[in-house]
Amino acid sequence: MDDFPLLDIFFMMLWFYLFIVWIYFLVTLMSDIFRSRDLSGVSKTLWMLFLIFVPFIAAITYLIARGDQMRQRQLQDMADREEELRRRLGVTQVSTADELSKLAALRDSGVLTEAEFQTQRDRLLVG
Repeated sequence: MDDFPLLDIFFMMLWFYLFIVWIYFLVTLMSDIFRSRDLSGVSKTLWMLFLIFVPFIAAITYLIARGDQMRQRQLQDMADREEELRRRLGVTQVSTADELSKLAALRDSGVLTEAEFQTQRDRLLVG
């Protein structure tokens, strides 16, 4: 292969890319192991040891045994983080119906005119 240095560079880059993908894949599996609430500490330790000492077999086994729930755990973790952020910032989620009832109460009490109510109602329903 010394006759084709460009081909050598291509294969070196390909192997480097595959190595980076493999590392990312292992980190993803490890984070899923730690994210799992249904695994005990001993089970997590055994999966980690299995991934460290026999990575190819462990990765395939983990995907077969627990891969179907990986996406659900990831989505649940993201929802938990978002809820925690909302809680810390003091942001409460208000529904459109709640906003409309508040607008109606303001209109009924005379704070808003009918035109202002219609404008705000249209803004809520469109937005």
